[in-house]
Amino acid sequence: MPSLSALRQISKRTGDVVFLLVVLVTFVAIFAYAAHSFTLPQVFALVALSVLYSLVGTVGFEQVARARDRLPALAYFAIQIILAFMIIWVSQASGPGRIMLLPLVAQAAAFLPRNGIVLVCVAVVIAAVVPDALSTGWQSVLTSAATYLAGVIFVVGFTHIARSEERAHAEVERLAAELREANDKLREYALQAEELATIQERNRLAHEIHDGLGHYLTAISMQLQAARAVWSSDPSRAADALGKAQTLTREALTDVRRSVAALRASPTDDRPLPVALAPLLDESRAAGIQTELCVNGTQRPLSPQAGLALYRAAQEGLTNVRKHAHASRVDLVLDYSDDNRVQLIVHDNGIGAWNNPHPLVGWNNSHPLVGQTTSGGFGLIGLRERVQHLGGELYAHTTDGQGFALEVKVPG
Repeated sequence: MPSLSALRQISKRTGDVVFLLVVLVTFVAIFAYAAHSFTLPQVFALVALSVLYSLVGTVGFEQVARARDRLPALAYFAIQIILAFMIIWVSQASGPGRIMLLPLVAQAAAFLPRNGIVLVCVAVVIAAVVPDALSTGWQSVLTSAATYLAGVIFVVGFTHIARSEERAHAEVERLAAELREANDKLREYALQAEELATIQERNRLAHEIHDGLGHYLTAISMQLQAARAVWSSDPSRAADALGKAQTLTREALTDVRRSVAALRASPTDDRPLPVALAPLLDESRAAGIQTELCVNGTQRPLSPQAGLALYRAAQEGLTNVRKHAHASRVDLVLDYSDDNRVQLIVHDNGIGAWNNPHPLVGWNNSHPLVGQTTSGGFGLIGLRERVQHLGGELYAHTTDGQGFALEVKVPG
């Protein structure tokens, strides 16, 4: 499909050719109509006027169209109507000479506003009938004007249809260009969305592996260490620890299979959060840490995302207590008192982050027990991302030698 600029160039060339053909045909018709009555000066005058009329009608109209100014346009049409009037007057031919005015009507219909078109049409009709009236009398002016006005109306209507089609084509081309641009942007956004989804899913899987499998491996390691410590002195206790490690191994394998089979599977599916947390508490107790859960407020159902975030927070907190805190007791508080948020606190009585040889986060120890956004290990980073994605908050509190508290708030 040709571009709009190419179509306009073709339209301009076609208009110039048609304009020159109309002048040429009219010129030939004038001489064929009354060749015997022309003197040599009249012939020279008609040739000169026709050439000037043609040059102004092609080159002059192009300049006026580019200028897009009302005053040059009115001057152009005034000059052309005067030239055509002179041609009609010199030719003394009422019929063929008047045809030369019709291209001006088409140009006015294509270029001028409505009032300008009316003005040019009226001037054209006057220029067409006045020479005939002056030579043959005013009795036939009304009939001649009505006949010529019909031709003028036809030219205006036909030009309007052509211009409407050109504008419609231009609009179609503009919309097609916008559609192509929109499609390009859509493809770009689709690629970005696909890449972002891949990154998010990769991060989510990393978090799931860390939160799930990492938790089980930590618990299994603790049971194996306990079994090894009492292997000689208390075989029955060692066997019990090995049995728990074996049970945890099976649970870990089940968790891995569930994650592979259904990546969105959640430990909190179809279970209240305190019930889902019970196995985590039992694992912490089995590691020799006194672990208690306190539920404040009226328990209510949570969204799967919120429930999973709190579950992973408790899992991460208990895992870190066993790995780093050197604590004898850990308390979990699940608070439903706020109608808009649910809060979980995991607080231990261990050595705290300041004296911890494996610090989890960075602290400002001059403001103890003041919430500081965590920026520590991979587990807490993943937990922070999970909580922030829900519009929640994650804080850590510590005091030198007085334990560590992990606080999570999520909408719910």
